[in-house]
Amino acid sequence: MKFRKVSLSNFRNISSASLETDAEDIVLTGMNGQGKTNFLEAIYILCYGSSFRTSHLKQAVMHGEEGFTLSADFENEYGETERITTSFYEGKRKILLDGKEITDRKELIYRFPCIAFTHEDIDFIKGEPDTRRRFFDQMMSLHSPLFFDNSRSYRIMLMQRNAAIKTNPSLIHLYDERLASIGLDIMAARAAAIYDFNKIFPELFRKISGTDMELEIKYQPSWSDMTEKDEIVSYLESTEERDLKMSCTTSGIHRDRFSVMYGGIPFSSIGSTGQIRLCSLLFRISESIYFSRMTGRKPVILLDDVLLELDDRKRSLLLSELSGYSQAFYTFLPREKYFDEGKKADFFAVENGRFSLI
Repeated sequence: MKFRKVSLSNFRNISSASLETDAEDIVLTGMNGQGKTNFLEAIYILCYGSSFRTSHLKQAVMHGEEGFTLSADFENEYGETERITTSFYEGKRKILLDGKEITDRKELIYRFPCIAFTHEDIDFIKGEPDTRRRFFDQMMSLHSPLFFDNSRSYRIMLMQRNAAIKTNPSLIHLYDERLASIGLDIMAARAAAIYDFNKIFPELFRKISGTDMELEIKYQPSWSDMTEKDEIVSYLESTEERDLKMSCTTSGIHRDRFSVMYGGIPFSSIGSTGQIRLCSLLFRISESIYFSRMTGRKPVILLDDVLLELDDRKRSLLLSELSGYSQAFYTFLPREKYFDEGKKADFFAVENGRFSLI
């Protein structure tokens, strides 16, 4: 899949822009605060219907305007040209694919596989457990509709059980069996994904870091050592008093942990700032490789000023591992060294929300 032309109207600081994006590599260069990240955010919204910067699309509307419109002509996996439009007016999002309204964003995920590299990715290593849990769930959802559906069903069931805990405890047991059944499927899928991820990530880290550090991702289920639905149901019943006291479901796959380990020690406690930043970048590259291996397809990738802290050697090695994509959008500061000699790309200068081909 490749974006051929992207248009934006009243989106953040971009009043109107239309870019021909037919190249495999698109580079946006300019000082901070000019609109480079805004363009990448627009691409992401077209792919997912949501933003990687805010959970409220209203914040992306240009000041003084009523809403925004984003649209793109893209080439699908069959070589056909289609058009996607996402608009946000009066607090409502509307998504059209070739004029047909999309009401469930799930329809976008498998049509527009997109992976964004951002500064916040460092929280994959340093952040709270839910950050890593969300990363791996999104990684798996990108290729597995079944996992996506199970995750959605589990969240709904968990909300209903938590509501019962707070308002009508006699109904708690109505949810235990279903929660256990879905949870077992998710646990099995997560364990398999981590097994595959550990075939990719540790080797990448050794190669690009230039060290012999053997990192691994350790998966720690909340319902560890439980392999049968009845076991989990019994456990949920045994912890009901604790759940009532805490006013929530205190165990389950929403409490699972994923840890980056080195020699049995959390890497976040011993890695340098540079190593942790590199580690977070390699999470995203590993996600891209994992996706391609699972689907045979190549994602669109977005890299938002994430290469600044790498020396020339690491940057070159990292970029060489990014070959498996259908299209890439980069943001850089002016006069940065972008790629090795010979790599072809279209360059756009960005200033005050305006774009000009260099």
